Amino acid sequence: MSRVGQQPVRLPEKVTAVIERNTVTIAGPKGELTLDFSPELTIRQDNASIIVERPTDLRHHKALHGLTRALVANMVLGVSEGFRKTLEIQGVGYQAVLQGVNLQLRLGHSHEVVIEPPANITFDVPQDSRGTIIHVDGIDKQVVGQVAADIRGWRPPEPYKGKGVRYLGEYVRRKAGKAGKR
Repeated sequence: MSRVGQQPVRLPEKVTAVIERNTVTIAGPKGELTLDFSPELTIRQDNASIIVERPTDLRHHKALHGLTRALVANMVLGVSEGFRKTLEIQGVGYQAVLQGVNLQLRLGHSHEVVIEPPANITFDVPQDSRGTIIHVDGIDKQVVGQVAADIRGWRPPEPYKGKGVRYLGEYVRRKAGKAGKR
């Protein structure tokens, strides 16, 4: 039995769900998300919760069952509370600045990198961080994680001096470097 798939997804107040054929639409105070799920599964709403059911105990159905339930739970959490990824910039002269809604990064390249946010994504650079902390906020967990990974991809942390963009709290294993001449 799928342990994740068996649990019902509770709908908080102000969050509504509409289920039509193979589509689930979740709307809340932060926005609206839609998911197309496998026609082999059934999703039904029971009072203030959503229940995902599978037809058989085949391995394929068990995998889809847990996956679909987890995606619906992430949608409910996203439209009610939202998701946030925090990135940290380390390095002399490395900095992030907001230009309207766009994020401008100075990461040691010959040019400044300008990143435009996708729909439902916002960037925030706290003033007290002096441009070394970036918050990526949004309602879709997958998109927030992908945008954060794209930002990190412009200058991943290197192991010798530790310079680069990393997730807040990410451990970067440091190397000693050259031993020098004898």
